[in-house]
Amino acid sequence: MSVIALISGRGRLPHLLADRLQAEGRAVVLAEMEGFESLSAAHDDVLRFRLERLVPFLDKLQDMGVTQAVFAGGVHRPRLDPALIDPATMQLLPRIMAAMNSGDDGTLREVIALMGEWGVEVVGAQDICADLVAEPVVLSDAHPKGGDKQDAARGFEILRLMGAADVGQGCVVARGQCLALEALPGTDAMLAQLAALRAGGMALPVGGVFCKAPKPAQDRRIDLPALGPETLDAVHAAGLRGIAFEAGGVLLIDRAEMVARANALGLFLWAREGV
Repeated sequence: MSVIALISGRGRLPHLLADRLQAEGRAVVLAEMEGFESLSAAHDDVLRFRLERLVPFLDKLQDMGVTQAVFAGGVHRPRLDPALIDPATMQLLPRIMAAMNSGDDGTLREVIALMGEWGVEVVGAQDICADLVAEPVVLSDAHPKGGDKQDAARGFEILRLMGAADVGQGCVVARGQCLALEALPGTDAMLAQLAALRAGGMALPVGGVFCKAPKPAQDRRIDLPALGPETLDAVHAAGLRGIAFEAGGVLLIDRAEMVARANALGLFLWAREGV
């Protein structure tokens, strides 16, 4: 049986994938980058690594018979400590730095390429848990109305342009106006700021749609955007009517809980055709 490495960042997704892989009897190596601990809180057999010692980590995976890897959870590009770089990883440093300087998409493509050079195929979280993504459907009791559909269409067009510039995977549109764009601080910060503006009395259009989709050219085996129940709370606090996300392109963490939360809050949860 082939061995798969689950390379973890923060959040619930790594735990969901670890549980699924272990329930299926897969041979799994759990790994996480130092500074982005998640799995080690629940497991005592997690392989820790640093980017400065990437080659020894890849060699270790190879020695353990790993032929596949799945990335899950939140990380950001870490600061490198030159004093910790081993000689073998030093040889890769120009490639690593060039990739990091080219943006998120370039960094992820280089990660996938390096894994392949060590004989490790990168697969997507959705390949492990197909139910993490949704086919085109409205999942909630509430459905988007005509104005919501127009706002979603506008939002997806904005996301297409943002994605081409390698910026963000989310935005908010209300009555055709873009109220917020997701940048480095992420979805939670964007929605919290919008809620604060409404609470502060800023005259913003009523309602609105939070739109979420992967970047058009990104490799979908890694870094797909994700939504969870807490996102619905933030959308409600921001005074929006619901979420429109790309069907097949956004990971749903705790789908049943998300649907229940959407119904309780009167929000729509719409898996929409792509950008």
